[in-house]
Amino acid sequence: MKKLSNVHPTIFVIFGGTGDLNKRKLAPALYNLFREGYMPSKFAIIGTGRTNYSDQKYQEELLNSVNQFSRNGKVDKSIWDKFESNIHYCSVNISEQDSFQNLKVAIDSYQKEFGAETKVIFYLAVAPNHFATIAKSLCKHKLTQDENNSRIVIEKPFGNDLETAKELNLLLSEIFTEKQIYRIDHYLGKETVQNMMAFRFANSLFEPLWNRTYIEHVQISVTEQLGVGDRGGYYEGAGALRDMIQNHLLQLLCLVGMEAPISFNADEIRNRKVEVLKAVRPFTEEEISFNAVRGQYTKGWVEGKEVLGYRNEKGVDPQSNTETFAAVKFFIDNWRWQGIPFYLRTGKRLNQTSSIITIQFKDVPHHIFSEGTSETWQQNRLIISIQPEMSIRLQVQSKRPGLDMVLNPVDMVFDYKGTYSEDTPEAYETLLLDAMTGDQTLFMRGDQVETAWELVMPIIHAWENKTSLNFPNYTADSWGPETAEALIARDGFHWFTLPLKEK
Repeated sequence: MKKLSNVHPTIFVIFGGTGDLNKRKLAPALYNLFREGYMPSKFAIIGTGRTNYSDQKYQEELLNSVNQFSRNGKVDKSIWDKFESNIHYCSVNISEQDSFQNLKVAIDSYQKEFGAETKVIFYLAVAPNHFATIAKSLCKHKLTQDENNSRIVIEKPFGNDLETAKELNLLLSEIFTEKQIYRIDHYLGKETVQNMMAFRFANSLFEPLWNRTYIEHVQISVTEQLGVGDRGGYYEGAGALRDMIQNHLLQLLCLVGMEAPISFNADEIRNRKVEVLKAVRPFTEEEISFNAVRGQYTKGWVEGKEVLGYRNEKGVDPQSNTETFAAVKFFIDNWRWQGIPFYLRTGKRLNQTSSIITIQFKDVPHHIFSEGTSETWQQNRLIISIQPEMSIRLQVQSKRPGLDMVLNPVDMVFDYKGTYSEDTPEAYETLLLDAMTGDQTLFMRGDQVETAWELVMPIIHAWENKTSLNFPNYTADSWGPETAEALIARDGFHWFTLPLKEK
């Protein structure tokens, strides 16, 4: 990240200022940006909520949160004292129009103090059903008209299906221009995800091989060891397909599959991503059962502790038809990727928490070594690990030391921790900085969101209209239902996982 110079003053207005997202992610991210010199010289953070807080009380609440959740640990008091002087609280009940007037007064006051070019960022860290209400109220109180200086940041989920996503896009387009709208997907702010662009387009080594001629298949896995916890009520209306594949995993697919952009320009890059989504082969009703599988976890043991099954979690229907696991095989019908399968997998209560992209290259056309020399023969793979470790590893064949010709796979590893001494910024730090500087490269555009919904809607409809008779169908701490392994095994492949590190 570049340190800022001559950047306009900024006002951050956080709707949901007393909520979990602000406490865990936004406040620590803003503090770290300030601590490391990335905030403008003049800025204000206005937290909003229904609770009546004094500025001092609110500052104390955020101090506790930053001490608990910041990647830098407990705050430096001298730095915090300077930072907290910019934190203020405004009581706003979003269902009452009059309370927005208090917010307008506060914003006008800062704009008068900071100058006419002050940027105002409205961050909607609230439940999705409040997005439209807040946007309309901001418009009514004339807080959105300056398209050069006002911006709105919207968390996922952006809509609950294609229809609601289109409705929200339409509403926002009546109030804001597209350049004012920042649809955030925190996965795109992760350092390793961003490095995909550099890895592909700054190196001549891999781009010539990045196509159907040399690549056999691609896997994208985002797995979680945790269950739904206290989010059972939300998850019942979402499920793994909506919660993860429609946004996070399809965004990763775009980064792997996109053509080289002409320049590192936000719309140019987003154009290339949309092209990928538009090229993904849509499913017919008959094809869904052969290309998509679902699962739901039952009780089991995780790290020596017994955990509940999904249907026994708080807020979950005892007869729930909601999937906690989903795996889908996609094809991209274009010149580069025709016929190459992309396998996407996600789920809760799986064996480990990890996010990895695996590119498997085709085997050599002819094996010249005797059968005995290559018992551990393995095709070349490129593994991009997003979490828990951040690394890029290329698996190649090598001769084992000794007098005999024995081959085995070895890893050529680029590891962030081993290569760089500086600490890696959190995803929200990157994305908040981009929102502040007006860089939309890592944010989704309206057509991108709608196209992603179009791809998953046939699967959503098929699963909602047909109750699964075998739920729950995988135990906690497993790798999901057997049908997920069958999905990929039919093509002669298997799911890849990172080896667990010794503790």
